[in-house]
Amino acid sequence: MTLPSLFDRLRLPVIGSPMFIVSGPELVIAQCKAGIVGSFPALNARPQSLLDEWLHRITEELAAWDRDNPQSLSAPFAVNQIVHRSNGRIDQDLAVCEKWKVPIIITSLGAREDLNAAVHDWGGITLHDIIDDPFARKAVEKGADGLIAVATGAGGHGGRLSPFALISEIRRWFDGPLALSGAISTGGGILAAQAMGADLAYIGTPFIATTEANAIPEYKQALIDSTARDIVYSDYFTGVHGNYLRSSIVSSGLDPDNLPAGDITTMKFDDTLAAKVWRDIWAAGQGVGTIEALTSAADLIVRLTKEYSVAGQRVCSPRSHASVSALDH
Repeated sequence: MTLPSLFDRLRLPVIGSPMFIVSGPELVIAQCKAGIVGSFPALNARPQSLLDEWLHRITEELAAWDRDNPQSLSAPFAVNQIVHRSNGRIDQDLAVCEKWKVPIIITSLGAREDLNAAVHDWGGITLHDIIDDPFARKAVEKGADGLIAVATGAGGHGGRLSPFALISEIRRWFDGPLALSGAISTGGGILAAQAMGADLAYIGTPFIATTEANAIPEYKQALIDSTARDIVYSDYFTGVHGNYLRSSIVSSGLDPDNLPAGDITTMKFDDTLAAKVWRDIWAAGQGVGTIEALTSAADLIVRLTKEYSVAGQRVCSPRSHASVSALDH
């Protein structure tokens, strides 16, 4: 299946994942100008009235960029909507997204047919994030246009399955837009996602260590100092399994190796509990080991683009062909 035409503007097949607290207008605008989908959770705009201001700013700044840079048009942006019943803002937030005709809505923790229909009515598309094949089927049955396969190693709320298994199962029956999330932090990883059947890579953690990200300096430095072994997978904090930095758990006075089981009822988006969890307990994916320094979002995307090109050349090199030929004999 051909991707919807709104993805034609991408200069790298990447969606910058929406990160609670971290993603805001500055990061989204920088990502879109550099040629990837920028996104943010609607719940990051607090109070709720701020969402209208954010969408106004993003829309106007990207339109101005396009007028001044007709040869390098901005990529589309996305807003993440948490569909879980504890999100009391969702209907208000969706109305604001309709006002600004947000091109992509990313839905999480629940799928609603009426939400998908509403987005289609204003000309947008919906991508739903899932952690296994049954959830993927339910999302498509309820009208999602595409899927985000959240595999093992993804930052924040992450899945348990290998990307090879997850993508293979979904592609047996679904030929629509498919993004892959899970420890992708290099251009080679982007190419690998495509090689196994995804259309797009879904990348979050590396963008936390950028100048535009709304994260405190200590968080960004912790990412630079960490490797995959410093990631802890637990459902204690929100009731949904996710990946977090070990150092932030220790700093909060907890033992990362002996965390109790979580409870889904602790995921309350309208009070200060959830915000405190993400503010003090820092999310990160297993791809954190490639982060070596603080950089701008644009420079990070330049690096990923160069790596993506090099990886493609390596795969297509005569030596690679010779290796394949040798396996054929």
